[in-house]
Amino acid sequence: MGQFNFIKQDIDGLYVIEPKCFGDNRGYFMETYNYEDFNNAGLSQVFVQDNQSSSGKGVLRGLHFQIKHPQGKLVRVLKGEVYDVAVDIRPGSKTFGKWHGEYLSAENKRQFYIPEGFAHGFLVLSEEAEFTYKCTDFYHPEDEGGIIWNDKDLKIDWPIKDMEIILSEKDKRQQTFSEFK
Repeated sequence: MGQFNFIKQDIDGLYVIEPKCFGDNRGYFMETYNYEDFNNAGLSQVFVQDNQSSSGKGVLRGLHFQIKHPQGKLVRVLKGEVYDVAVDIRPGSKTFGKWHGEYLSAENKRQFYIPEGFAHGFLVLSEEAEFTYKCTDFYHPEDEGGIIWNDKDLKIDWPIKDMEIILSEKDKRQQTFSEFK
């Protein structure tokens, strides 16, 4: 029996993945990826690059994608908590322009699989978060695309409360979803 619970989401291709965690008085152990388990769940992608970032509370990274070299991503949080968002930007998709958000934390150990053809971003909710992800294609800086995080047409329900949002200069200038279409 596999080490993961694969939960299909409303948008085709998105999965929340709950790894089985084995703990005792020493701590815990869990597999975070197993090709056979993922393949048996219909996720036969091959990952070619791993990335990790560290960010403080209120940092919002996204919404990012690559244009000619789209990346599928398997994302998770090693420390802290984030609200992770995927937006379907696949031409012809019946859910084009729809988004899905997930709370990912070191505590809940959930992972989020986002296939090629999605814009992706996350907001740090804890004082600090360490975020890691596996990618199905290499990063190509000349191929970057983006959509503004607070686009009026997408209406992403970010859990901002009274939080100050911290953006990179690039993310402050991203295009709208309407401009992207």
